[in-house]
Amino acid sequence: MDSSALYRTVTDFAHTTPPWVRAVFEAWTEYGLLLFGLLFISVWWRARGQADPRAMALAVLAPLATALVYVASELVKSTVDEERPCRAVAGALPPLVPCPPYGDWSFPSNHSAIAGAAAVALALAVPRLALLTVPVALLMAFSRVFVGVHYPHDAAMGLLLGASLGTLTVLALASPLARVTAAVRASGNPAAVWFTGRARARQG
Repeated sequence: MDSSALYRTVTDFAHTTPPWVRAVFEAWTEYGLLLFGLLFISVWWRARGQADPRAMALAVLAPLATALVYVASELVKSTVDEERPCRAVAGALPPLVPCPPYGDWSFPSNHSAIAGAAAVALALAVPRLALLTVPVALLMAFSRVFVGVHYPHDAAMGLLLGASLGTLTVLALASPLARVTAAVRASGNPAAVWFTGRARARQG
């Protein structure tokens, strides 16, 4: 894949934007994934009060699936060994953030893969969250090209990897983990019941 021309178009555009826009994107690309962390906690806390153990299973699987996607993305990176565009694309303007060191390969974008996985996993747990998580994931992927550290195909394939593998992981493990959650709630163990919520334990 060669999306160098589109990379130059996006990064050229980035350099024409006002300084405050560049500053927002620089901060977003660095810290935006923390929003998904807050959503993971929020969805887990919400699930503690629900009687259906599947709600807790989906809440727990959201960060677990995202972590699995990160590992998969790293494995692909170590196989492909694609150089970063901020070093490889001739005639490109300098990136807005420091170019990652040699050996921190470009394909796929880890940020995009994580965002894609988190977006779909959270949407599977709480469907209405898709209205927030999907645009946030797209914005994260775009920001990686905007600041100059990834090709567009890195970001696109990162999103695709994250969304597909995240979905498969959640769908495959939701039912088994729901059964585990129900058993944990019925066990009466104080720490375990605190983590999963008491909704099922009261019925037992």
